[in-house]
Amino acid sequence: MVTRRTFIAGVAYGLLVTPLTVVAQQAARVWHIGYLAAGPRPSDGAPPAVLRKALQDLGYVDGQNVTYVGRWAEAKAERLPSLAAELVGLKVDLIVAFAAKSALAAKQSTSTIPIVFVAGGTS
Repeated sequence: MVTRRTFIAGVAYGLLVTPLTVVAQQAARVWHIGYLAAGPRPSDGAPPAVLRKALQDLGYVDGQNVTYVGRWAEAKAERLPSLAAELVGLKVDLIVAFAAKSALAAKQSTSTIPIVFVAGGTS
């Protein structure tokens, strides 16, 4: 049998805990985007500005809800498979592969991470 004190304590606990769960909102997800290129690493080490700008226009702000991880083969195509495997190991949410060689290496490294293939050159 529930005593009056147990009942009141249960109701009070419920009233105290409910507002805390409503106020505590989950943080927005941070998307991790991997960038794979066969060409040289840019001096700033960042993915192409056009990619960052396009995502920014869609509401993705670097450091807030998106981060970038880049890997460059420095014109050594034989490095692409290991670089693609690194991105997979980092559990990125998406791989942006610039040119066919990079896209093929990414495709051979994962069957679960989406790959965006950007054509236009050999890097």
